[in-house]
Amino acid sequence: MLIDTHCHLDAAEFDADRADVVHRARHAGVHGIVIPAVCRDNFETVRDLAASLPGGAYALGIHPLYVPRAGEDDLVFLEDRLHAWRDDPRLVAVGEIGLDFFVPEAGTPELRARQERFYTRQLDLARRFDLPVLLHVRKSQDVLLKHLRRRPSIGGIAHAFNGSVQQAEQFLGQGFALGVGGAMTFDRALQIRRLAARLPATALVLETDAPDIPPAWLGRDADGRPRPARNEPGEVARIADSLAALRSEARDAVVAQCGRNAMRVLPKLEALLASP
Repeated sequence: MLIDTHCHLDAAEFDADRADVVHRARHAGVHGIVIPAVCRDNFETVRDLAASLPGGAYALGIHPLYVPRAGEDDLVFLEDRLHAWRDDPRLVAVGEIGLDFFVPEAGTPELRARQERFYTRQLDLARRFDLPVLLHVRKSQDVLLKHLRRRPSIGGIAHAFNGSVQQAEQFLGQGFALGVGGAMTFDRALQIRRLAARLPATALVLETDAPDIPPAWLGRDADGRPRPARNEPGEVARIADSLAALRSEARDAVVAQCGRNAMRVLPKLEALLASP
């Protein structure tokens, strides 16, 4: 089953043609789309959007890049929404949460500490509400893992993973799958492509991170020059093709396995996608 496990379909980039984007994804064979929140302002939006889609699911969380503008009341609001919507079959995870030490301002001890505090508080909420997490992982693998080891019952997806083999194995040991998407389609992305080719088939899930991380075929014009490009959930079909080619495996087998992996690490997806 073809599932886009990470798609910001609520983003403003889709406001003009969101229905067409969804139609193209369905035509490409996409059966499920997981829409993560990034801050309290879009909790209602992602929930309503997921409810409007066949196979639509959502996650609630505060993205690390939104942490500087968030406060204690945002964490309280997140807890309240998780409690109020805990029986919603489309609420499949806490996310997008994590740590981003790539952005320059994250080099300050104060912001790193703030990100860690929000991350650990949200991990504790995930454990309380028995939900997996969608992790944002940029230059922060070891610190993320440190806190996960203290909460071994939490699993989920390490989104857009780009760490070492050893770090990948540690996430897998914690019950996570690793998200692969557009970055994997570039020849120069040697580390990601090596991981995608060599890790066990049970390790990977497919994602787009649309409208971001466009795959290689969207990032060039007809003359081969770089161009700005909007990613879409329908592109997960060709991302699956790329993964199958890297692994020298049949495309249908890769899609089926990645779908099973997604439903294993996001358990509520299975019942949701089995519904007519």
